[in-house]
Amino acid sequence: MSAGEPYLVRGAQLRDHYFSVPLDHAKPEGERITVFAREISDPAKDAEALPWLVYLQGGPGGRGNRPLGLNGWLGRAAKDFRILMLDQRGTGLSTPANRQTLPLVGDAAAQADYLAHFRATDIVADAEFIRNELGSAPWSIFGQSYGGFCALTYLSFAPEGLAEVLVTGGLGPLTGPADQVYNATFARLTARNAEYFARYPQDRPIVTRIMRHVVSVSEFLPTGERLTPERIQMLGHYFGGNTRIDALHYLLEDAFVPTVDGDRLSDGFLAQVSAQVDRAANPLYALMHESIYVQGEASNWAAARVLAEQPDFHPDVAEPLLTGEAVYPWYFEQDPALAPLREVAELLAARTEGWGALYDLEQLGRNTVPVAAAVYSDDIYVDRDISLATAAAVQGLRVWESANFHHDGISDDGEGIFARLLTMVRATD
Repeated sequence: MSAGEPYLVRGAQLRDHYFSVPLDHAKPEGERITVFAREISDPAKDAEALPWLVYLQGGPGGRGNRPLGLNGWLGRAAKDFRILMLDQRGTGLSTPANRQTLPLVGDAAAQADYLAHFRATDIVADAEFIRNELGSAPWSIFGQSYGGFCALTYLSFAPEGLAEVLVTGGLGPLTGPADQVYNATFARLTARNAEYFARYPQDRPIVTRIMRHVVSVSEFLPTGERLTPERIQMLGHYFGGNTRIDALHYLLEDAFVPTVDGDRLSDGFLAQVSAQVDRAANPLYALMHESIYVQGEASNWAAARVLAEQPDFHPDVAEPLLTGEAVYPWYFEQDPALAPLREVAELLAARTEGWGALYDLEQLGRNTVPVAAAVYSDDIYVDRDISLATAAAVQGLRVWESANFHHDGISDDGEGIFARLLTMVRATD
């Protein structure tokens, strides 16, 4: 372990930590990788006297948040904790896993074997390794989205390391197959499309026009590849938030610009689309996304199978709907950051070996760690009904269901949501 000197960023005291952890925790004498974590605290408090709160990021494949002060939930958490913000293995300042670094591991088969160690069980093992390195007592964890999945894995296999658990939008299914997730979320996504186009009916013909336009006219993203209807549909990512849904409207309003060759998509529009659909910053999201649901079986591109049964999302229909966060095989054809990893992705999608259990249902059923979770009624990524079924399987888990937020609720009222869950998890009644 190595730790830097504390420094300040807009009123937040930060300290950088680097940990050398086993790639495979079952083989501690084998290959090692680095996991980075940033300590965040209120400089007005004695950080050494505060208990730890570990933040488990959503994703998979997203680095920890980069704080610009003690804002939102961080500000509330810093009243009671010093926070440890992990760059989960393969992300951020941890040993990277991307098109540039993975060839160092070997061929596509070797890369797939390597990535089999980048799941929730491995993230939890890293966290426990780090807790012991820091000499911490059982600590608190806060899991957002996929971070909540990791929290359930933590409760399954290392509950002795936990004092309390907070989860927002992150109670995924405890058993397979992955298809159940997409059957549920495509239904909610259909409703969210209807809500959006009822709010902004003028955007319905614009979306259809853009999708027809990119078929007949070659438009290129700043990263060099041709824009396709499928990637326009990825703008449904905006539907996962309360305010982001309105940001989509502002993106669409200046899509076209007149040129000597007729109306073309504007450079500004293309740049914003690229920022939404490019996976250069988080390739593990695409590579590992379906693996977060599989336990012993192959995913075999579950989202693509389910999407094929949803005619309203087909690009050729009269008014095609926008999709969300699911990953499809064509990602690895159309995204330059992913194209070199296409064979690896196919191997991971077909993989059956190495996908061990993500949860221990018996342990969850006798859980004694205090847990509180926010479930969002209309969440298009983590289905409400699946979440409630999972909550019922975890002994003592307290649920706060809300229709006031969508998947990124902590971006809208992080302070209020964190405070409410902390009160719930510590309630004695």
